[in-house]
Amino acid sequence: TFLPFKSMLRTVLVCASVALAHGFIGSSLVRPGLSPRTLKAECLSSVRMVASDKDTIPVTKAEPVWGLKNNAQGTVWVPQRARPRRNRKNEGMRSMTRENEVKPSNFIYPLFFHTLDQNEDIPSMPGAQRHTFDSVMNEVGEAVAEGVSNVILFPKVPEELKTNSADECYNPDGMVPEMISRIKDKYGGQVNVWTDVALDPYSDQGHDGMVSSDKRGDGGMGRIMNDETIEQLCRQSVAQARAGADVVAPSDMMDGRIGAIRDALDSEGFTDVSIVAYTAKYASAFYGPFRDALDSAPRESSNAPRNKKTYQMDPANSREALIEAHLDAAEGADMLMVKPGMPYLDIIKLLKDNSNLPISAYHVSGEYAMLKAAAERGWVDEREVALETLLCFKRAGADAILTYYAKQAARWLNEA
Repeated sequence: TFLPFKSMLRTVLVCASVALAHGFIGSSLVRPGLSPRTLKAECLSSVRMVASDKDTIPVTKAEPVWGLKNNAQGTVWVPQRARPRRNRKNEGMRSMTRENEVKPSNFIYPLFFHTLDQNEDIPSMPGAQRHTFDSVMNEVGEAVAEGVSNVILFPKVPEELKTNSADECYNPDGMVPEMISRIKDKYGGQVNVWTDVALDPYSDQGHDGMVSSDKRGDGGMGRIMNDETIEQLCRQSVAQARAGADVVAPSDMMDGRIGAIRDALDSEGFTDVSIVAYTAKYASAFYGPFRDALDSAPRESSNAPRNKKTYQMDPANSREALIEAHLDAAEGADMLMVKPGMPYLDIIKLLKDNSNLPISAYHVSGEYAMLKAAAERGWVDEREVALETLLCFKRAGADAILTYYAKQAARWLNEA
């Protein structure tokens, strides 16, 4: 049966216009040998399909872009087989293929505390405080409830107890041993208590080590005495272990201190106490708010230089971090730390790629303060940028993250 001539002509014209406009000529949509009725049905179906697609695709009247073509549906097509966006097309796909995830159990929560009877705000660290002993206990309880099972203690030592030899650092009745004992008595195995091993909180010089009285050091000033400092660090570590510390974290950067502390702990029976070495601790400008919190900056009255460049690493160096990492691992470190964090993601990655030990990152006070300041001004979404920052540490290779956001970030993650 044949269609009337006019009807057949209209069918041919419709099909021709569709084919020309949408690139169907030569495709399987226009096949030879079709009856006029079938040809008309397929062409009208194609017209409806194209119209349906164009209902959801923005239409532009601009000139066609040279080199691009249309697909069988008549929409623009950039020929390519690999399209990485397919794995990002919805949350189900994104969560399935996600390479890194931050959890509350990755965090170490730093807590400043003092001997006063009320908390004090730290102006350069909004949201952080110097806590009373009771307030520390509350903070630990809240952190544990959010899934944070590691805390580290930083004492603000009364000025009258500070000396060049920092003998207060190993006082068994001192601030840190008492705080450790309280936490372990109440929370036991629910939380690991970390301690900072260094002399600066206890020093009247503001340095991580003992200062010589001569002028043989950098710039014609006193020297930071390496081996004499290590002797004090060993006493400090043992005193903290006796009080119940689970982890000691030497942040002093003296040469050889990890091996000496390991031997001192083991000889006293503390073979289970872990050592987290501040392996790559840089002489950074990002520590200012922390030193405000503890009044631990180098003193103007010190015989030593007003900086810590003779023992902390040069920010210009990366390969030097490998030397420190190999030494710390050989001396018995259980984990390696990089400090600061965000400006040194390359160092985190470097150590991760060159060591089998776990890697931790310290999201330091200056980094924290910058996020807080920007959030207070409404320039960034604090929750989003904080969680993204912590995720960056994981992506770079950090297994653990020491951050002042620990409790708050854990709460955000648990609410998600």
